[in-house]
Amino acid sequence: MRQRGETVRRAFLLGAVVAAACGDASAGDPGAAEGGAGTGFVRVINVEVQTVAPERFIEEILLTGTVAAEQDVTVAAEESGAVLEIVRDKGERVRTGDAVLRIDDRVLRAQVDQARAAAQLAEETWTRRRRLWEEDRVGSELAYLEARFAAEQSAATLRGLEERLARTVIRAPFAGVLEDRMVEVGSLVAAGTPVFRVVDADPVKIRAGVPERYAPDVRPGTAADVTFDVLPEAGGLATVDFVGSAVDPRNRTFPVEFRLPNPQLRIKPEMVANVTLERSAVEGALAVPQDALVRLDDGYVVFVVEGEGEQTFARRRRVELGSSRGNRVVVTAGLEAGERLVVVGQKSVADGDRVRVVEGS
Repeated sequence: MRQRGETVRRAFLLGAVVAAACGDASAGDPGAAEGGAGTGFVRVINVEVQTVAPERFIEEILLTGTVAAEQDVTVAAEESGAVLEIVRDKGERVRTGDAVLRIDDRVLRAQVDQARAAAQLAEETWTRRRRLWEEDRVGSELAYLEARFAAEQSAATLRGLEERLARTVIRAPFAGVLEDRMVEVGSLVAAGTPVFRVVDADPVKIRAGVPERYAPDVRPGTAADVTFDVLPEAGGLATVDFVGSAVDPRNRTFPVEFRLPNPQLRIKPEMVANVTLERSAVEGALAVPQDALVRLDDGYVVFVVEGEGEQTFARRRRVELGSSRGNRVVVTAGLEAGERLVVVGQKSVADGDRVRVVEGS
């Protein structure tokens, strides 16, 4: 549709040139004629212009990245036994330390009771030996030391069994969503058996590769705008959280990570993200549409309009170019603020041609 509109506009301009030529020829003014005396033809080309004005121009780096969760962990059992109870199921949100599964703990509980009794006996024996030896000097120093170390050993054994008993309740290591559960009630698990997966997707990380030529421009804290084709209303402002220190020799890019808030959990891990990273900002830049440029063998030129009324002419300007973004490019030399730049019809005019401004700003 855009190409069709451009074709119609070009046809209109060409028609206007012909009409202007015919009108001037019928006027019969030989003094204004070009191409020989008495021909009655004056070349007048309709153009559209745009007033050049300074602006803040931001050069951008466009990247494609993939979404990853802030934390994504598969939790394994630390004790052996049968799964006794599923406290939280997949899809539920959990907080740090919430119980998710319970393993049968009857054998360990009995061992803890036995160790607790042994520790109490050893502590009582140590207390009495210490009183007799330190206060009354009754007994031997060896019996005194044996009672002390036996009490400490029994206490350590009790602590170890209590820790193992606590691990029969498998808890969430961090806040997030239970993404998957790999066991059922009655399943027999051993230490190291994966039992569930928990994912923290707020915020999310976006991983992308940046071409090595942009290495001086990307650093932690740099702002970036993130959008998603599948979620037009999602996305937002992100910041560079990590910049890799090595370039991948296969594609000549280095890794970066962005952190993006995701409070509603609409952004899913492995989604594709469009990342616009600010490379540099130029204050007071003269940015023009790239379509306004006319390419020559040795560079680029643009056309500006000078004069008013019947004395309006196109003037050629050789320009030097700087940063670009989308369809706009910064002109670093050859153009001044306030000049009227030809943006439609520039391919049809030559330096000194008479023109008629039909539209523009």
